Amino acid sequence: MENNQSLAPLPEDLAILLENVSVRYRVPTEGINTFKEYAIKWLQRRVHKIDFWALHNVNLEIKRGEVFGVIGQNGAGKSTLFKLIARILQPVEGRVVVRGRVAPLLELGAGFHPELSGRENIFLNGSVLGYSHKEMERKFPSIVEFSELGNFIESPVRTYSSGMYARLGFAVATDERPNILLIDEILAVGDESFQRKCISRILGFRDQGSTIVIIAHGMETIRQMCQRAAVLSHGQVQMVGKTDEVIDCYRSLQR
Repeated sequence: MENNQSLAPLPEDLAILLENVSVRYRVPTEGINTFKEYAIKWLQRRVHKIDFWALHNVNLEIKRGEVFGVIGQNGAGKSTLFKLIARILQPVEGRVVVRGRVAPLLELGAGFHPELSGRENIFLNGSVLGYSHKEMERKFPSIVEFSELGNFIESPVRTYSSGMYARLGFAVATDERPNILLIDEILAVGDESFQRKCISRILGFRDQGSTIVIIAHGMETIRQMCQRAAVLSHGQVQMVGKTDEVIDCYRSLQR
């Protein structure tokens, strides 16, 4: 198995390559509610597991500067695919090649600490993303301006509404243009005017040459924003092609 994500020999127009990729999870055959229950059953050799293939033999090529959609029912393998591209997971089979800096919008504000202020969480999240304190001091004003949180930036994020939380997460994650932007069902952040602001920023990244990969259950979002798409079902790619054709394929699978 090869999992080279920086130096693999890709054609110049490719940003992402998945080649014969599979991801397997080992899951218990019966429900276990607590870690204590699991530990007891494990010591008694009563934990029986089966293989669950979240992705199986997936092949996919995404070009530089492309806006690409991924659609499929819940459990189809979409989030697992994104975690591979974001370098959170590694495949058990096949190879994943990714060119450039990736900004994954998989769960906005996932690294925020509820007892810290918005300001403190900006610096905390920035360090997780690999930025120095000095770099975050430079970025801080633009993040606060985009989030539109104003004086709330000094309040603990546990006092934020879900919309405010998402605003701050989006502002931090997208303050700097990435080579590859992964968007997983996060376009419905805040009110309608802020949603338009987010989409405008995303399309601005596209116009500057970023590769954008989107998961969305709303077919209109995929239709409007994506040039090509893929439909996943039970961990396998059913079709890759023009967006309208892929949406038709997806709908035929639901009948």
